[in-house]
Amino acid sequence: MKSLTYVGAGQFAMTDKPIPEIIHPKDAIVRVTLSSICTSDLHILHGSVPRARFGITVGHEMVGVVTETGTEVGNVKPGDRVAVNVETFCGECFFCRHGWVNNCTDPDGGWALGCRIDGGQTEYVRVPFADNGLTPIPDNVTDRQALFVGDILATGYWAAKISEISTDDTILIIGAGPTGLCTLQCVMLREPRHVIVCESNEWRREFVRSQYPQVTVCTPEECLSTVMQNSRHGGADRVIEVAGSDESFRMAWMCARPNAIVTIVALYNNPQVLPLPDMYGKNLTFKTGGVDGCDCDEILRLIAERKIDTTPLITHEFPLNRILEAYDMFEHGTDNAIKIAITPD
Repeated sequence: MKSLTYVGAGQFAMTDKPIPEIIHPKDAIVRVTLSSICTSDLHILHGSVPRARFGITVGHEMVGVVTETGTEVGNVKPGDRVAVNVETFCGECFFCRHGWVNNCTDPDGGWALGCRIDGGQTEYVRVPFADNGLTPIPDNVTDRQALFVGDILATGYWAAKISEISTDDTILIIGAGPTGLCTLQCVMLREPRHVIVCESNEWRREFVRSQYPQVTVCTPEECLSTVMQNSRHGGADRVIEVAGSDESFRMAWMCARPNAIVTIVALYNNPQVLPLPDMYGKNLTFKTGGVDGCDCDEILRLIAERKIDTTPLITHEFPLNRILEAYDMFEHGTDNAIKIAITPD
């Protein structure tokens, strides 16, 4: 089968691999019906993910159909349409029992698919701990509607949840890329008083305005003044940083009011520094880390109820045999690309 493979530093290539087989009784094999490219895949390509292993098939955003299950899999069966969770988790270790599945201590735990074991930019994928990592898709939800459930939509839902948003809050979201847009939808479910989105790209600003007219949109240069004009306590009550640059990290703590929560969703290419003398007295709470994708059932329920719709984010579609073209478009944002769906050849 054709597989997009991390063949060496800075290099992905299409290779031929055998169809995966069941290795452990808790495994399932999924025929991939739709996948997508994530910014994290670009981080692998550019060497920002040291855990990523040469030779693995990349990709961790996918939906598909179960073709085979191990003897200890009970929640899914062959023929089921499923969303695949970006996190692999055993469900039994200390971290899993507390819902921190990103930190699962199993050797395949955490972000494994498309990083440390073969992922989904291919035709078939083996999913360990399938009872935890696969979520059946309701009949009234399409593959396109479910495509982001296991990764960027789970990330947005997690970010909104841990930010402890109330209906009295002003929320600043920095970055209107795919994850930022998913985060925006999940924040709006909590009905905060005011939502501000800061984005440097003009076309993405217009996209937010057209899709979410109730949201205030600004440029990075306007961000601090916009927040001050639209908040009641000297800054945003909650800041969610999804952009991942040195400047956006600085902006996140500067725009937060004293005693605010700053949630860091972004993955950075460079270490970030907290200038504590400048921040003294702000008493900020920082929340950081990878997504704990425990809410895929709830997210699919919200999609089925038409309370979340991420299909407008899919701006382009490519077959698997043209995925390298899709990567080039996604990385450079040509033709106003937001997310690209990858279909079987």
